[in-house]
Amino acid sequence: MPVAWLVLSVLLVGCAVEKKPEPVVASNPALLPFVPRPASVSATAVTSVQPLPKAAPLNVLFLYVGPVGDGGWTFSHEKARKELVRVFGDKIQTTYIENVPESEVALRVIREGAIRGNTLIFGTTFGYMEPMLKAASQFKGVKFEHATGYKLAENMSTYDGRTYEGAYLAGVIAGKMTKTGTLGVVASIPIPEVIRNINGFTLGAQSSNPKVRTKVVWVNEWFNPPKEAAAATNLMDGGADILFQNTDSPAVLQTAQDKGKRAIGWDSDMTAYGPKAHLASSVINWGPYYIKATKDVLDGTWTMGQRWWGVKEGVIDVVSIADDVPADVKARVDAVKAGLRKGSFSVWKGPILDNTGREMLKKGEVGNDLFLAGMNFYVKGVEGKVPGSR
Repeated sequence: MPVAWLVLSVLLVGCAVEKKPEPVVASNPALLPFVPRPASVSATAVTSVQPLPKAAPLNVLFLYVGPVGDGGWTFSHEKARKELVRVFGDKIQTTYIENVPESEVALRVIREGAIRGNTLIFGTTFGYMEPMLKAASQFKGVKFEHATGYKLAENMSTYDGRTYEGAYLAGVIAGKMTKTGTLGVVASIPIPEVIRNINGFTLGAQSSNPKVRTKVVWVNEWFNPPKEAAAATNLMDGGADILFQNTDSPAVLQTAQDKGKRAIGWDSDMTAYGPKAHLASSVINWGPYYIKATKDVLDGTWTMGQRWWGVKEGVIDVVSIADDVPADVKARVDAVKAGLRKGSFSVWKGPILDNTGREMLKKGEVGNDLFLAGMNFYVKGVEGKVPGSR
């Protein structure tokens, strides 16, 4: 049953612990582990055998930037945490803290978590990178896992989902379904991760309809439903009839339904939030990665590294495609998925131009992870300029 364990006077954050109940120990000595008797003790003197002591559980801490009920990003991590508990049972004890800001507050929360005995800590947003790096230098016995970052330490790894693959698949659907030829994206923060998703979505849409255009409105926050809704309205007023998002709440989908438009869910299956508007959801399943990382710590085989998993590893998918999406489009989505699994398809295969006409990838050239990590341009078809770019 969830319980609170951490109180910070500077911030109100949610916190919960989930633990499996203690197993019942058999009362029949014949069922208990064999323990050798000292030679000086007679067999008739032994009336019971004590069970071997059970290993202490691995304490695992999750830091969330938003509420677990956001319906998107944080919800997807929380869903995976519950899967972790189901898989490992009483071998682990997990704690989560929600609404932890991307600031020095995060460092204080991480330090407190390490002091309280958590030896595996997952930080689930880009802005935790520097706080986690500082904590990693101070708590060498703790394993740190940072989502979407790029800095490493001997006891700190990074992990990410190839969300641009899900964005591309969503774009394949949107490009076919748009009636106006104008798509809209509600974007969070202008970092390469988000820019990749905007570009991936546009490239997928252009594979279905080369004439589509993409408009972008930035809200500069991960989770702010009123701002997300306002941005969605702005885009629809500008002619967009299908919306995509890289924000954490279902406000975009809900607003599209209110306005009689269509939208794509993000990070989790958002069908229930706007069933009439919902075309599909691009989802992240963090379970496979969390299970592997935790198993490695339990087994003593954990190693530092940078891991970026996608459709191939079962982390990225597009689900709940609407019934009115044509069969040939669904077949195209399935074909792209199959190509991503096999490695025969790449989202970033040239020629790719930016929206000023500059060639970013030559014909036949495939963008590598270094190219993706520094992406700071819009592809041809996306209107406007990336904030902060020259």
